This record gives sequence, C-alpha cells and structure tokens, in this order.
Amino acid sequence: MSRAELPRGWQWKTIGEVCRVIPGFAFKSKDWADSGIPVIKIKNIKSDCTIDVSNTDCVPPEVVSEKMGKFRLRKGDILIAMTGATAGKVGWLSSDREFLLNQRVAKLDPVDIEKRFFWGVISGRRYQDLFFHLADGAAQPNMSGKQIENVEIPVPPHQAQLHLASIVSTYDDLIENNTRRIEILEEMARRLYEEWFVHFRFPGHEEVSFKESELGEIPEKWEVRQLEEVVALNPRTKVPKEGEKWFVPMGALSESSMVVGSLEKKSGNSGAKFQNGDTLVARITPCLENGKTGFVDFLPEEQPTACGSTEFIVLRSISLCPEMVYLLARSDRFRDVAIKSMSGATGRQRVRVESLVELPVVQPDHATLEAFQRFVVPCFKQVRTLALKNANLRAQRDLLLPKLVSGEIDVSDITMPEDKEVEAA
Repeated sequence: MSRAELPRGWQWKTIGEVCRVIPGFAFKSKDWADSGIPVIKIKNIKSDCTIDVSNTDCVPPEVVSEKMGKFRLRKGDILIAMTGATAGKVGWLSSDREFLLNQRVAKLDPVDIEKRFFWGVISGRRYQDLFFHLADGAAQPNMSGKQIENVEIPVPPHQAQLHLASIVSTYDDLIENNTRRIEILEEMARRLYEEWFVHFRFPGHEEVSFKESELGEIPEKWEVRQLEEVVALNPRTKVPKEGEKWFVPMGALSESSMVVGSLEKKSGNSGAKFQNGDTLVARITPCLENGKTGFVDFLPEEQPTACGSTEFIVLRSISLCPEMVYLLARSDRFRDVAIKSMSGATGRQRVRVESLVELPVVQPDHATLEAFQRFVVPCFKQVRTLALKNANLRAQRDLLLPKLVSGEIDVSDITMPEDKEVEAA
C-alpha cells in the first residue's frame, strides 16, 4: 500500500509515534521458581494472536522490586515476540491475573491511538509478515525495539479509529467467547476421563465389585493392559505421494487444547502419517513438556489421511475409543512417563516410543466405554464446530481489515457479525 492510496485525512505514522515499545525484563536464571508471579515468555505468544497463560514460568514475589512496575502486565495489553521462530507474532492478553514480562517480548503500549484500532492493524497478516521479516539473523531471528518503533502504519482521524475499533472488538469478542467455550468443553471431557478411568467413579460404581491391580482397585470386569495392546503407536498409514495434501506442522498443535490449527498444503508424503480419530503428541523438547497435543478430526472424505511433523507420535485406538486415547495422552501419568523417557543431546531430547509400550492402561468393559462416548463425543464435536467458527471469523477479519484500513471499504457500510451468523463450514 503506497502513501498515495491513503484516504483523505489519514496519515502515515511510525509505531514509535503512537505507542511506547517496552521490552521485558531480563530475569536471572536463579530467579525462576515453581510458584510465584507468572511471567509471559516468547513461548506463550501463539500463532493465532492469543497468549496462552496455562503454562507459565514463575518468579517469587521477593525478586520483584518497585522499579519493575513497567514490566507488570494487565488485561488488554498487546505483546510482540522479538526473537526466534515466533518473532513478529503478536498477542492480546485476555486474562485478568497478574503477570510480568520477560525479555525478548515487548509490550506495545498505545498512547496516541485507539488501542483496538492499533491491534486490528498489527494483528493482520500483512504486519505479522512485515514484523517477521524485520528480524535479522538466519539462525535466530531477532528484532530490536527500535526496529519495531520505525514500522509505519496508516492512521485515520480519531472518529474513524473508533468505528474501526468497534469492528475489531466485535470480531475479537466473538473469537474470545468461542475460545472460552472450547476451554470449558475440553475441561469437562478431561474431568470426566479422570473421574471414570483414574478415580473409577463412573455412574453405578457403587454397585460394582472391585479387585486389586497394579493401578490400584479397579472394577471386577475391567482389565489392566499394556499401552501397545489398546493403542497403536505410530501405526502404518498409507498417504499417496502424488498431489498436495494437508500437512500439520509442530506449530499447529496447541499446548492446552485438542484443536489443530494453521494447516499447510504440501506435496509428497514424508513425516508422521495419520487419519481422523488419531491423536498427535509432540515427542521433542520443549514441545512435549509444554503439552503440545492434538486430536485429528479435520480431514475431508476425499483425503482421509495426511502427514505432519516427523516429531509427532501418532496414537490410534485399538480397543478403547479415539476420545479416550486423546484424554489419556493429556493425562499426567502418560506425560510423566513420556517426559522421563526422553534422551538425546541437551535441547534436542526426544521420547523413546519403546518406553511407552508397557505403560499400564485400564481397559473398561464395553458398556462403560459406550456410555463414556455418549458423553464426550458431543463435547469433541462442539469443540470442532467452535474451532471452525473461529477460523472463519479470523478469515473474515483478515480479509476485511486491510480494506477498511486502506479506505477501500467505507466503515459505515459494514454490518457487524453475529455469532449465530458465522457458519462453521
């Protein structure tokens, strides 16, 4: 977009003219603790412009001085990753908890521009790409606060900023609401799994006889089997070499949700291979420790198999059910065994799949398994529906905002989206 294309009354301004760029604090290695004040790091800024606060490192309150006030974060803060593969990714902090900001992440604090308008501009695909290409150094992309400050954005008169901000807010609020619903549905499924298959408090358990096992007391008709007997690990899956097909990169897996996003189209058939109903688990550090796990439910009938990162472990149900396998992969017991089995050079350690094959797993009776599916399958389907709605909302937003910002579309011509109008297909 050239300067000549700006509508009348609009101006080009640098980010440094309209907001403060505040890089985070360089905490020392001795400062980190298991509990305390959570700190937002690069790893917490996600490719979907969100900030994942479910997996944060902490510093004890006593290491935080009054002089560190500018590094405290509040709900609605805008952050940008400055280093690494996620350099240029931005995130909107939606949590109202107390956080601190770590080095190599900067806060963009608007002072002479409407925050939601500014967010709408920099969170668009064009500026995400621009920020990433600012990063210098092939081995480790990195950009400075000064480079961010020098980036120019188009700024309309204040009233137009308010109109555009209201449109951005409408889209973002719908996306955030759907995201919260996804979190609730997934939490329901995980708690149900724990109640039924960890604590064995399933409906009617009071009437059932129990027996001793290596997992403690389990129902009389249930069995304890090795993982490889109930779940296929990296099963053989045929993916044709010809033509383009869906490919799942490591970045597409979430650390806290079953939803798989940011799919790519690639030719060939290299990497992990999978089909709908499979679970994908990251096997490399730090992705495994951070919880990267996904549920495959997005492949169309015309392409029933696909490929992904070579650093995935593929899990497929043999005698359980797909949903139970995913929830098992999210369980503390599975993750603890996987993490402890990791070997290799520091920073590139991987799970030894053979260390998982003998993991004891409970095999419920058929009736209980069917009852469990009746509860969790609707949860999984609803998560998928909401994820599709969010994908469409983001696509609409990304198509609309550049045209609004350039003046190609008049703000007054825009009808606000409603949740019920966003189709999930």
